[in-house]
Amino acid sequence: MSIKNKEKYAIPVMAFTAGTIVANVYYSQPILKNIAETLNEPETVVGKVAMLAQIGYGVGMFFLLPLGDKVNRKNLIITIAFIQMIILLLMTNTEHLSSLLVLSFLVGVCSTPAQIILPMAALLNKDNRGKSVGIVFSGILCGILGSRLISGTLTDLWGWQSVFAFSAIMIALSIVLMWFFLPNAPIKFKGNYFKLLQSTLCLVKEYKTLRQAALLGSFTFGIFCSFWTTLTFHLSDAPFNYTPSMIGMFAIVAIGGALVAPYFGKLADGGKIFQNLFLTISLIIVSLVAMLIFPHSILVLIIAIFLLDIGVQATQITNFTRIYALNEEAHSRLNTVYMTAYFVGAGIGTFFGLISWNIGGWTGSLTQMLIWSFLAMGVVVLSKKGKL
Repeated sequence: MSIKNKEKYAIPVMAFTAGTIVANVYYSQPILKNIAETLNEPETVVGKVAMLAQIGYGVGMFFLLPLGDKVNRKNLIITIAFIQMIILLLMTNTEHLSSLLVLSFLVGVCSTPAQIILPMAALLNKDNRGKSVGIVFSGILCGILGSRLISGTLTDLWGWQSVFAFSAIMIALSIVLMWFFLPNAPIKFKGNYFKLLQSTLCLVKEYKTLRQAALLGSFTFGIFCSFWTTLTFHLSDAPFNYTPSMIGMFAIVAIGGALVAPYFGKLADGGKIFQNLFLTISLIIVSLVAMLIFPHSILVLIIAIFLLDIGVQATQITNFTRIYALNEEAHSRLNTVYMTAYFVGAGIGTFFGLISWNIGGWTGSLTQMLIWSFLAMGVVVLSKKGKL
């Protein structure tokens, strides 16, 4: 295949493979109750499976993602993806919670290639950086949300272990596609690994925009993960009593929101940064308030999910566009700082989601999410005024 044709398919392949890889962090969320019943463990304890996958992803962000500036990115991505495939095959045969928790953490660590792929998209077309990043991030978000539909359906058909067997097959397909279509990006950093990590931390001090984006990203993605974890418990309880596949169907609504991402990337390319952020955080707040007022309305829930996911994903697209414009030679390290904060927020959001569910059920969960959303709006306001 010619170089021109490879470049033509590069962005769609990046979107597909990034989504396929990152989906592994989220497959467990809608089937936690089924895993708990199979392993005869409390739901709140099994909830740590989802939390550890997110924490593992955050660890991978810090220790593996910077390598994208030091070694051949294509080889790095394919190697880590292959290791993830092996871990997924092990998960299909585990029957103990302790081993499942360890493997969930490791599968999260090995989901890092999704974020190594993302800055590669920013380099392919600098004039339309926001659009390219938006397309790949849409793939990531479709992977995150589509994982819920897939895992719920497969669990109803063949049990929860089949989810991870399916994912291993998809990773194998992704490895083949990446081998043929991913570009070979030039290596930017010449120092050793420890200097690489040190330079990553220096970026936090150097770029105010990076600090703003990282804090905002952690708040909004914490809300996202808290919502989807507790939604599983909400819909599986009375008055709904939905099955995993029925719960997974709600991800279709959210995937519709994911398709809007490239539009917000275009707005960010045009310099409408804070207008974007005010709008996106407002959508999150409106959706949470609506669900608080109408906790048992399916119509309100569907509309709220659509608005919530547009708000979260568009915030991230805007953040990516901001940080990738800071220093082209440090894209992976910039992404390391941002995504580490991002998934620390995810772990914290899931943790507080589980606690608030135990204390106050659905109302308690939504209330704590609303608090985080107002804090996120405060970050936007202070950032615009230059006080953060």
